[in-house]
Amino acid sequence: MDTELARTFLAVAATGNFVAAASRLHVTQSTVSARIHNLETLLGARLFQRGRNGAELTPAGKRFLRHAKHLVRTVEQARHDVGLPQGFHDVLTLSGRIAVWEGFLPHWVAWMRKAAPDVSLRLEIGFEADIMQGLIEGSVDIGVMYTPTSRPGLVVEALFDETLLLVTSDLARGWPDPGYIHIDWGPEFHALFSDHHPEVGPPALVANIGWLGVQQLLTYGGSGYFPQRLVRQYLDAGRLWQIPDSPTLRLPAWMVFPRDSPSATLAVALAGLRELAREERGRGG
Repeated sequence: MDTELARTFLAVAATGNFVAAASRLHVTQSTVSARIHNLETLLGARLFQRGRNGAELTPAGKRFLRHAKHLVRTVEQARHDVGLPQGFHDVLTLSGRIAVWEGFLPHWVAWMRKAAPDVSLRLEIGFEADIMQGLIEGSVDIGVMYTPTSRPGLVVEALFDETLLLVTSDLARGWPDPGYIHIDWGPEFHALFSDHHPEVGPPALVANIGWLGVQQLLTYGGSGYFPQRLVRQYLDAGRLWQIPDSPTLRLPAWMVFPRDSPSATLAVALAGLRELAREERGRGG
């Protein structure tokens, strides 16, 4: 079977409609429809029930889901195995939000280099949709993110709570601050921010990466909510200040991985993340 058919099937299953799957795969909707039609013809079964609300898996589609994941994962594993550096026996791919790479995941990389020095690591930065898609397809072994979605065959496990502080480049700016930078930490953060700051209107500046927001504050001034881990050094140095009496928000960080994987390497990697997460929780996020 052409793995492109399986990848397209997984994209539709993940997004719930053909249009979003086409956008994710960078092809036209007609291409997605043609691939799904070819796959259904090949299998002799209808895989999706098309309707006004999108495309839902049929019972046959749900049964094929496991096989599609296995097919794509096998191809990806074969590609990795063939390309393994000399002296390495396995490879593991971890994809995470850029903010979690700041002060947390690099410690895990160092942990893995000691615990499993013969495992080649593939490290990626991604957003939730792409990370989840990689997990579904099998090209990502572990995803670390803020707002995962529940998918069959995947485990969503809490790591630690990020402590989000409202910081400013100058206390004289006050609050609300017209220079507020709204960082897209995901739907949960949007809801928390709206609940705690109903007086703040639509922001003039929005960024989807926390690092960009921090650089904007340091260079041009402003305010914003950032994980304590990202701004601790600037608070200690007196370059940023926490706005007095501002609420501290909690944003959970999660790891997502295959439920039934027999990989010993994956088990070691997860143990390292759990150990470091316990240390992070001990520091208060």
